Amino acid sequence: MARERAYLDYNASAPLAASARASMLAAMDLPGNPSSVHTEGRTARRVVEKARREVAALVNANEEHVVFTSGATEAASMLLTPHWRMGRGPLRVARLLVAASDHPCILGGGSFAPEDVTVLPVLGNGLLDLDALEAALAGHDRASGLAMVAVHVANNETGVIQPVAEIGRIAKAAGALTVFDAVQAAGRTKLDIPDGWADFLILSSHKIGGPKGAGAIVFSSDLLMPRPLVSGGGQEKGHRAGTENVAAIAGFGAAALEAAENLRSMHEIGRKRDAIEAAVLEIAPGATIFGSAAPRLPNTVFFGLPGMKAETAQIAFDLAGISLSAGSACSSGKVGPSHVLRAMGYGENASALRVSIGISTTDREVEAFREALAAIVARQFGASRAA
Repeated sequence: MARERAYLDYNASAPLAASARASMLAAMDLPGNPSSVHTEGRTARRVVEKARREVAALVNANEEHVVFTSGATEAASMLLTPHWRMGRGPLRVARLLVAASDHPCILGGGSFAPEDVTVLPVLGNGLLDLDALEAALAGHDRASGLAMVAVHVANNETGVIQPVAEIGRIAKAAGALTVFDAVQAAGRTKLDIPDGWADFLILSSHKIGGPKGAGAIVFSSDLLMPRPLVSGGGQEKGHRAGTENVAAIAGFGAAALEAAENLRSMHEIGRKRDAIEAAVLEIAPGATIFGSAAPRLPNTVFFGLPGMKAETAQIAFDLAGISLSAGSACSSGKVGPSHVLRAMGYGENASALRVSIGISTTDREVEAFREALAAIVARQFGASRAA
């Protein structure tokens, strides 16, 4: 009899929500192109616009300020560009500032030249060094063009939540644009774009229980917009050409609606996260919980086991029926040193395991993790003694 598996890798991709699946199946039966003016086209258009309202509501945005993309990476590529416009006139962004612990789609700098990207340090707790941010912005020559600050709201590995209000305040005081990668934060902590700290948010469908292959840019105002990454037709008000993926967008909207409702359950997810951390520290007393000295998402634990490589432990957990990650899942399945831990000062070879849970994680799955960890640590210590 096959062992029942425990899926503890929500930060890589959350399971598809039942509501998202139902919305997608209904949309797949619609033959119309949402840009067509006939009845079938208008029916498909209503599905897209309903989803737009649902995604906007997740971050309290104006529904007209949501542009659908194929995912968060495309959204980041669209926003991280020197080429912008104000109304119909061109506008140049000359300097991009990113955090050393950012997701690769931000840290890569988009279409900025490498010499135009400033990588800001983070502190040992994973929080952005605000003094370094202020200094970098103070040193920017505004005559060359605008500066842009692009950082994550919450880190995908550690779950550390950045002081976004303060980052936004510093950036605005320097006249800089702000782009926040909210992929991991959406649906796990309250986001309110009218609070003023973000000019643009990046969202991803599959992190909140929607389908893979859908994402969005949410903006606070359409006064400034980047040059379209995908040009051609006039879809998405000219911001993103190509026939909309109606089924994926429908699933994204349904997942966003459910994610907003699930915000009320974050305390329960946090309880399970705390139980996982307690198990790690009890079973492996020398373990390190990375980022624990800073505010974190209630669903994420990033920990290192003493004397054991993360990839070795990940394989052992997988064989025990536990799905978790050794850092980010965005390197084509490769496992290597964590750039997030390096940025936090833990050295070139630092590695860790990430447990990330969600609304459907059960106490039984938490206990299965505990049992697997106990067996893995016992084997490791036994092997060490034998050696």
